[in-house]
Amino acid sequence: MQESSNSWSAIAAEITALDRRAPSAPRITGIEYDSRRVTPGCVFVAMRGESTDGNRFLRSAIDSGAAAILTDSREAFSQLAVTSPQLPCILVAHGRTAQAQAAAAFFGHPERQLHATSITGTNGKTTTAFLTESLLRADARKTAMIGTIEYHIADEIFPSPHTTPESRDLFEYMRDGVNRGATELVTEVSSHALDQGRVAGIPFDVAVFTNLTQDHLDYHGTMDAYRAAKTLLFDGTRYPTPRVAIVNADDPESAHFARAAIRAGAQLSFYGLDHGDWCARNIDFTSAGARFQLQSPFGVELVESPLLGEVNVLNLLAALAAASARGVDFDRLLASIPSLRPVPGRFEPVRCGQPFTVLVDYAHTDDALRNLLPIARRAATTGRVLTLFGCGGDRDRSKRPRMGRVAGEGSDLVILTSDNPRSEDPQAILREVLPGLESTGTPFLVEPDRARAIALAIAQAHPGDVVVLAGKGHEKIQILSDDVIPFDDVEIARSALRSQGWSGQK
Repeated sequence: MQESSNSWSAIAAEITALDRRAPSAPRITGIEYDSRRVTPGCVFVAMRGESTDGNRFLRSAIDSGAAAILTDSREAFSQLAVTSPQLPCILVAHGRTAQAQAAAAFFGHPERQLHATSITGTNGKTTTAFLTESLLRADARKTAMIGTIEYHIADEIFPSPHTTPESRDLFEYMRDGVNRGATELVTEVSSHALDQGRVAGIPFDVAVFTNLTQDHLDYHGTMDAYRAAKTLLFDGTRYPTPRVAIVNADDPESAHFARAAIRAGAQLSFYGLDHGDWCARNIDFTSAGARFQLQSPFGVELVESPLLGEVNVLNLLAALAAASARGVDFDRLLASIPSLRPVPGRFEPVRCGQPFTVLVDYAHTDDALRNLLPIARRAATTGRVLTLFGCGGDRDRSKRPRMGRVAGEGSDLVILTSDNPRSEDPQAILREVLPGLESTGTPFLVEPDRARAIALAIAQAHPGDVVVLAGKGHEKIQILSDDVIPFDDVEIARSALRSQGWSGQK
């Protein structure tokens, strides 16, 4: 097993430099991009980011004992020649690329010891990643998984600060995984991460595209830019071309991503509900999940999945295709399906013995709600769906009225509340949602306090109804303008049910 490199000369040799000043350096003890984390012996990566410029904190890093500097600022490089002439310094064109190169070298190139599968798309990344990892583990493989809800390193679970961490942190997680025996890496890869270069240096063997709908325009600006960021995973222009590209044939953007992958030289595999190399036919949805005929390159088999809803059939197909591409035997895949479990905060039931269904889901876009509510409708024995949702602050405002309209069209009663308002006025957010909701004529209630709104939604439920608590899913906090408070939709719903006299399990 290749160990970490603490030689500055070995690390520096792997950096693509515009210029360098590289006197001898002491033993390297770490790679850091946050000056507050610098300790004696660290390489400090000073790079321009979205909200700040790490070059502003060079002096702080040097005062904390930085042993070498990587900078993407020619001005900073020139100034350091005067103020710190004995400090090794490398000028680079792209800070995040240089950071990935340095981290890969320092942590002993764990990416060379892991077979990586990546999942990108607007919706479905988390569930597909969880299911893919579960299928790989059922084949007795040790895995590392990096995703929105949590990180898995072999058998240990860590909280997830970011869907896709900075490359320095990602390489450390990979090294930890390799040290614990992992041979497979499964990652969700966000559009931000692809655009910013956070997954630079990782050769993805398998890449999955789930879907593309409007989201994150507060960052990307346009749908074209958002699509272009996702395409980077497949087209070989910034990252290595994946060996296998797996594309959702049911998504309108499938042809775009398929063309990009083929031009780059990837093998292509489609999945979908009606057509594709992996597809589901004659789907029968039940209260326990779904039953369907799985059509695959290995034949047709009857499958019973414990996962609810059409969207989870799609997610399962993607995971089956990905695990198969990674060499898991088809019979092993089939045998693993009955033991799969729902992902936290993804169509997660809250059961206290009540005669109606309460579901917590992360759906926070109009497309995600549009997919979610028909599933809830099929699960409602009375046919009544009560939907609670809000819209996040400091995010794409244009989707707010659309979410209101989709919620109204798919529900019998809507409870409009806060999500994570962040720096925005919660009431102002609600006002921007209302036009779309009001246009549907569906009855609705407005309660900005999310805990009270959840209790209100549950109080409105009748036997056989389905109450959908949408937007926050697995999250355990709520982000306000002046505070971050503990907040778990599942626990709030359970408390509300108990306060109404339901305390059993079912």
